[in-house]
Amino acid sequence: MKHPEHHLFSMTPEELGQWCEARGMKRFRAKQILEWIYQHGSADPREWSNLSARDRECIASEMTILSGRTITHQLATDGTQKLLIQWEDEPSRPDDSMKLSVLQDDPSRQTECVMIPSLGSDTSRKTACISSQVGCPVGCRFCASGLSGLDGNLSTGRIVEQAWRLGRLEGVGRISNVVFMGMGEPLSNFRPVVNAVRRLAAPTPEGMGISARKITISTVGLPQAIRKLSEELDLPVTLALSLHAPSDDIRRELIPWAEYTTIAELLSACQAWFEKTGREITLEYTLLGQLNDQSDHARELARLAKTLRANINLIRYNEVEGLPYKRPRDSDVTRFQTILRENGTNCHIRASRGRDIAAACGQLRHEHRADSA
Repeated sequence: MKHPEHHLFSMTPEELGQWCEARGMKRFRAKQILEWIYQHGSADPREWSNLSARDRECIASEMTILSGRTITHQLATDGTQKLLIQWEDEPSRPDDSMKLSVLQDDPSRQTECVMIPSLGSDTSRKTACISSQVGCPVGCRFCASGLSGLDGNLSTGRIVEQAWRLGRLEGVGRISNVVFMGMGEPLSNFRPVVNAVRRLAAPTPEGMGISARKITISTVGLPQAIRKLSEELDLPVTLALSLHAPSDDIRRELIPWAEYTTIAELLSACQAWFEKTGREITLEYTLLGQLNDQSDHARELARLAKTLRANINLIRYNEVEGLPYKRPRDSDVTRFQTILRENGTNCHIRASRGRDIAAACGQLRHEHRADSA
């Protein structure tokens, strides 16, 4: 009987070797299995021709390889692709009377993930935007992901599985970058996210072989978790802080969790991150029309940014049906960036990708759409 902990995408080579030995297989079978998954892209044990029929049957019956199914697959006009995944209802104990099943179109077990191809000359850049939770506990007022609250954490295997699935889409090939900017607050699902980063960054065939420098963890800001991450994750990932406001008053209007911490405390934790890792912080700032996109906001943001080694990503608000916020005017965005640069900050405007399929920043949500592919 399959057990939820036996998810292939969560296992290290050592753990998989032990799993194989416990079932009467040779330990080197672990390497062969990982090669089929990460090098050949095959998740079907029936195709694993260098394993015996007995071993293939054992793997198929006792190990979880793909733990969900794609409900919808959407393609945007700019080449962005989005998957809505329904996760299986796995039993919490190994009881033969419990059957592995899929809850039909249940939003409480669905997440979205996105593959974003480069629009520039570097066609090898393929970014997987993945989720860490089903829903989100933070509830940012302008974001679709937290409208229904949090339904649960994703396991390490399910986090890695999203990136693997996106890499298997037609025409995609190798995923080069990963951003934890989908549904959920990554640092509130700390251990599975950290373990997932290690599997994503592990060299092929032990993992997906994605450079840690091309993996970004985005957080709304949990000071203690940021400090813990700098101590535990010995990989040169990028940390992105979702700031979204230049003052505590405005931030508390937009982000409920901002009631529990201040911008000063967040920047102090980010400074500790830099001192420990030597990695520059990215400050993410969503521009909401006439709310946080004025000249005085830009000057205050520049003052904050200069207190630590940071660059700023400006994100135009992407509309969410039913929410009152407005996308900023292009002239206001340009003026905002100009002020930041005049005040000595490194600042870029992030392109909004996949807006026509609600795949852009802040638009991901767990619901079954009628326009399924």
